[in-house]
Amino acid sequence: MKNIGVIALFLILSCDYLAQEKLFTVDDIVFKSYNQLAPENIKMFKWTFQEGVYSFVRSEGEKDILCLGYANSEKVTDLLSVETFAANIKKSGRSAPEKFPNFSWKSKNEMLFSLKNERILYNIKDNTITSLNLWDEEAQNITFSPNDNVTAFTRGQNLFISNGLETPVQITFDTKEGIVNGTSVHRNEFGITGGIFWSPGSNLLAYYKMDESMVTEFPLYDLDKTPAEITKVRYPMAGGKSHHVKVCIYNLESGNTVILETGEPLDQYLTNIAWAPTEDYLLIAHLNRDQNHMKLVSYDIKSGKPNEILFEERHDKYVEPENPALFIPGENDKFLWLSEMDGFNHIYLFDLKSKKLQQLTSGEWVVKHISGISEDGNRVYFSATKESPIENHYYSLEISSGKITNLTPENGWHNVTFDNNFNFIYDDYNNISTPRQIFIRNNLGKSLRNILNSKNPVADFKIGKAELVTFYDKDENLFYGKIVFPPDFDSSKKYPVIVYVYGGPHAQVVSNTWWFGRYDFWALLMAQKGYIVFSMDNRGSENRGRDFEQTTFRNLGTFEVQDQLAGIDYLGSLSYADTSKVGVYGWSYGGFMASSLMMRTNGKFKVGVGGGSVIDWKFYEVMYTERYMDTPETNPEGYKRASLLERVNDLNGKLLLVHGTSDDTVVWQHSLKFASLASKANKQLDYFPYVHHGHGVRGKETLDLYTRLTNYFIDNLK
Repeated sequence: MKNIGVIALFLILSCDYLAQEKLFTVDDIVFKSYNQLAPENIKMFKWTFQEGVYSFVRSEGEKDILCLGYANSEKVTDLLSVETFAANIKKSGRSAPEKFPNFSWKSKNEMLFSLKNERILYNIKDNTITSLNLWDEEAQNITFSPNDNVTAFTRGQNLFISNGLETPVQITFDTKEGIVNGTSVHRNEFGITGGIFWSPGSNLLAYYKMDESMVTEFPLYDLDKTPAEITKVRYPMAGGKSHHVKVCIYNLESGNTVILETGEPLDQYLTNIAWAPTEDYLLIAHLNRDQNHMKLVSYDIKSGKPNEILFEERHDKYVEPENPALFIPGENDKFLWLSEMDGFNHIYLFDLKSKKLQQLTSGEWVVKHISGISEDGNRVYFSATKESPIENHYYSLEISSGKITNLTPENGWHNVTFDNNFNFIYDDYNNISTPRQIFIRNNLGKSLRNILNSKNPVADFKIGKAELVTFYDKDENLFYGKIVFPPDFDSSKKYPVIVYVYGGPHAQVVSNTWWFGRYDFWALLMAQKGYIVFSMDNRGSENRGRDFEQTTFRNLGTFEVQDQLAGIDYLGSLSYADTSKVGVYGWSYGGFMASSLMMRTNGKFKVGVGGGSVIDWKFYEVMYTERYMDTPETNPEGYKRASLLERVNDLNGKLLLVHGTSDDTVVWQHSLKFASLASKANKQLDYFPYVHHGHGVRGKETLDLYTRLTNYFIDNLK
């Protein structure tokens, strides 16, 4: 194996290293990771409608004040105190909030707030309040029209709109069990996050109508009842029946509804819904159940009939559309499309007149997200991995010339918010040695002001260094990894290793970032206790291109395990890593990986903890599983090879499985079935159910989880 070296990034968290003596506790990890241990931030930053002017909330003791800041000046103007805001809210007969609720700017002097079940317009100039509309207190999936005058929401199975202060209007009337309107469908795959889609002019409302009556039900138990009661959720397991979806269009003026004629098969996926600027047609990406053939179809709004198929994408493994078409401002017949058709996710321009698809970006890097397009239609702003797969940068693309400009030059991870006209940029930046810096930039990436330099929030803690590393396996595959060292690290000694793993699609655990969240701080805690903590991104993970991710197709758990073993081999080439004492921890897909590594590596891993683990892919849901594994009927050998139920007898180390009893993502059946087989085989499995928790442990029991997790390694990996 060839090592191409350690990336020259080291984390030494204090000038006076010897002065760092504080040690993390499990309480710190659970209760402080997202507040006291997190870097300073700017609260509720928003660009306003004034050129180069932004708003934010600053605190004066216990009191919050809404302020204005300026791109080209250090001047700060106090605008509105939370006391004044609350007093005016209370004066109007409403319940007064203690802090500023989330808001958006409507104009220079007008702000939009949502208070309980009401949308209000607050004028900061004269402190007047205008009620825009009301909705039911039990409303869900609340979605505001682009002009902010109408609210759509669901209640039970049906969809409603609230226009002004009158009684909400019910627009669907389904009573048959299993029919649902206006909610997310396809279990939030394919970039779907909701089921309500307003037209640009707020005149029409597209929504999903889902029939899941044919989908099998899975029981969830309410153990607080005597006797326990069962509630059932519709859970489509791989190879089983999938729900049927339609797209409907409601006309607010006429009150009429048109159902689009999306055709058969009924278990196709309808994704990436996009309105034309003219509101006379709608674009839908059709994906077959095999997920290897996508058609982008235009639909006539009035008749509901398809106009034409604009273009198609096919692949022998899978096609994965995740972003709707984005129309060029002022161009009703041109839109941008993101696709992996050349092997990496890139931006394409489609012309409805010529029916041509032109590639605008290219190279062995990934476009992650399109932030928007300039008003003149010539510049596209997007985030991508152009500098490095483990960094996040933002760019502008001049369509006419093809020139790409990096707007965020510092190495690391940038999260950017553009102003309304794409003239100014709010850049929230960090890297492995920088907690957080925030810049205001112009649209060429030039820094105008540095408005925040966060202090090191863990400067008083005894922390070692972290290294970002790269290495090759025997087949010359390049991998990125991260090593966290104990504070008193001595290269002449050997340290046991804990691997934190995820390993699945659409995730990346190694990045050039600061410490954020519980997993990061748990790694620091375990390093303080004398472990080296290691992570790597194996094949199958994101941001390395289509072929890197699709390596695992029909074979989940095989190449990922091989790659994680290559990571252990890399550690074994380092004098200080004791690879005879290796443990592993992961959750969800990471739980599948942790369990797989315990049973598919001939005892290479001695201790493992799997949370919410996938144990057998035939128990997992249709949309995700069939994309990566096909069906159990078409790929029986792949399912058998991946199933950990087939490998119970290979368990020889110490394995702890934890699972939420109300998990409707990775259902409880996975780990219960494994526990049953382990007991029959006299394999000493450690098992802990978290009662009433879903796909994760929250609330008070989080302390128990991290205490249990920590002690399991301390007790068993020595």
